[in-house]
Formats: sequence, C-alpha cells, structure tokens
Amino acid sequence: MYPLCWTSSKGGIFVRYSYEYKKKCVEMYQSGQWPETPEGVPQKRFRDTVREWVRLENANGPEVLQHKSNNKVWTPEERLTLVMQVISGKSRNSVALENGISSGMLYQWVRKYKILGYNGLVECKKGRPAKDPEMKKMNFNNPRKLEETEYEELIRLRAEIEYIKAENAVIKKEIALREEKQGALLKAKKQQSSKHSAKKDIN
Repeated sequence: MYPLCWTSSKGGIFVRYSYEYKKKCVEMYQSGQWPETPEGVPQKRFRDTVREWVRLENANGPEVLQHKSNNKVWTPEERLTLVMQVISGKSRNSVALENGISSGMLYQWVRKYKILGYNGLVECKKGRPAKDPEMKKMNFNNPRKLEETEYEELIRLRAEIEYIKAENAVIKKEIALREEKQGALLKAKKQQSSKHSAKKDIN
C-alpha cells in the first residue's frame, strides 16, 4: 500500500497521497494498526498526518480527504465567519478541522483580517501587485488595532460565549443535583428493604 505518486523536493521527499490511500490508512488506524511508513518520510510526521486524517474524517466525513477544501472558493463572508470564531477565542485547529481546511490557511485569513480588516479577506486578482510604498512601512508582526465596530463585535461574541459557558455550568449543576437526589432515594430504598428483610428473618 503506497501513495498515488511521489515527487522529490528540496530537503527531502514530498508525497501526494491519494484519497484511496488516506482511506486505507484511516481504516487501519481505527482497527488498531499503523500503516507502513512510506520510505523517506519520518515516522512521527507520517503518523501525525494519519491522526489528522482521522480527525478530519470524524469531524467532516470521508469526503474531506479528497482535497475538496483546497479547491473550494471561500467567499469573504464565509472567511469572516471562521475568522471571528478564532478571534472570539475558539481554537484555530478546531475551527479548521470542523470546516475541512488547513490550520495554516485559516491562520493567514486571521492575520490578513487583523491587518487589513474585511478587505483582507477579499480575493485579490492574480498577478504581480503594483508597488506600494506604504506596504514597506506595514509591520506584519504588529497587527493594527481593531476598529471600534469590530471591537464591539468581538466583545459581543465573547459575551455570547461566556453566556453559553454559564448556561452549561448551570445545566451541569442541575444534572449533578438530580443524580445526587436519585442516589439518595435509591440508598433509602435499599435501607428500607434491608430493614424489612431483617424483620422477616426475626419473625
């Protein structure tokens, strides 16, 4: 069982895995077996890749292994939705897995949004961009501050998250109290049953 095709690359081997190969690796992993590591590929890196395939399939179904996410054209609105989830505090990796895209791609969207705002999520035309002296002054390691409307939206989203967390905490407490009451009732019934049995034995 080997990948569909192999191509050499600088500093090692780049392997493009076929959909059938990925599916087979996932099936073997789920059955408790590790697929054979392709020659020239570090075992740890390969096994981490297999684990990622498993997580992707569990979150999005087997179709996500067909590289459809790389070919999909994401609208600026769709990108903004995912970016806001990350900015609101959700893990970038979990957002990427849930939506079948790479964590690196999502990182770029978040970075562009912090620097350029919504316009950074709009797909630019291909080709060499015109030279802009202002771009040289832009510090990509120090993103611009959010606009007031963006900051308000961020606060609103965070507030919604905190509200959901609080609701979940209340629900958990109610479940714990209900289980505690049920446990106490069962214990009382057992004690009563034991007393009745003891009386019968005496009689």
